[in-house]
Amino acid sequence: MRGMNLMIIMMAVTALGIGGCGPTKPVTETEESSPGMAGMEMPTAAGPKDRIAPAFTLTPVKRQLVGVTSGLVESRPLARVIRTVGRVEVDERAVAHLHIKFEGYIHELYVNTTGEQVEAGQPLFSVYSPDLLATQEEYLLALKGVRQLSGSSFEDVSAGARSLLDATRRRLQLWDIEDSHIDELEQTGQVQSHLVIHTPSRGVVLEKKAVVGMKVMPGEELYKIADLSKVWLMADFYESEIAQIKIGHRAEITVNAYPNQPFIGNVQYIYPYLEPETRTTKVRFELSNPDGKLKPEMYANVEVQINLGRRLAVPAAAVLDSGTRQLVFVDKGEGMYEPREVKLGERADGWFAVAAGLAEGERVVTSANFLIDSESKLQSGIDAMEMGGSND
Repeated sequence: MRGMNLMIIMMAVTALGIGGCGPTKPVTETEESSPGMAGMEMPTAAGPKDRIAPAFTLTPVKRQLVGVTSGLVESRPLARVIRTVGRVEVDERAVAHLHIKFEGYIHELYVNTTGEQVEAGQPLFSVYSPDLLATQEEYLLALKGVRQLSGSSFEDVSAGARSLLDATRRRLQLWDIEDSHIDELEQTGQVQSHLVIHTPSRGVVLEKKAVVGMKVMPGEELYKIADLSKVWLMADFYESEIAQIKIGHRAEITVNAYPNQPFIGNVQYIYPYLEPETRTTKVRFELSNPDGKLKPEMYANVEVQINLGRRLAVPAAAVLDSGTRQLVFVDKGEGMYEPREVKLGERADGWFAVAAGLAEGERVVTSANFLIDSESKLQSGIDAMEMGGSND
């Protein structure tokens, strides 16, 4: 052991360029320009850090002291779980913006609170409109003319009356007056001073701007109603993850309000741009929400499981990653270990997919890698010194 320590000290002294105990010899110009000093081999361009040490052996005592264990390189199904966070949002396709297309005044409100659940066809409010009132009267006059001239021998007069009636009816339809209201007008012959507006679809009132007595103009939004039986979840994924996310991938989603009740959603859309502030891409999931537990603006935890298929894999604990390359120590049996550079693929569940460098059935060191790496470098340095000494 003392002899080994002395050799290590000599290596350090040589590497630092420190002379021995005797007087040093001045370096001449010829020696400065020479490719190497006598008795020493200059390192190649690759350098010792780029070279992989040869196979080496460890005694049973050393293996027991450092706790060496081995794992098998095997073909196995790999699955990776990507975790991120997201936010619940309203399904844009299920939003209805309610407004009227004529000028009028709100007479009465039947739905007067934000957050109220409404059904399709339910009355929302009634409106009084002088324009609507005049058009209804015009329609009744045109209808009376058609009935009176239906048996006229003057076809042009009869056709003109029919044309006027059709034009008036078309104007009411363009104002979104339902056919049932027009039919009722024909049957009763009574002008409706206040028109009742109904909800176009089932949903929850998200916004209500209508107030009794207010004047409304064409195109002015009065209600915003959304169906929340299905909602969107918008999640952010990093650049390194987005390549593995595909349309249809299943995700398990949890929210703080119901931590023990996971919701299942599927990837519906991957947005084609990157958020510059976070360097992430948004992915949209669609979730069924019949009970209304998922509410817009809720934060959620998202887990997407990516099945990578059956791949040749090595335990992640066996890999030494220097940043520029990955090394493993192959267990050759009887205490012999071979350092080997490998090329790896995706990491999943404590395993790395193997792209090159290992074969199925080989065994690799899965613990004490750093100690074995140090031992490998030490033995490699000792062997190099012994070879240099033998050359002298």
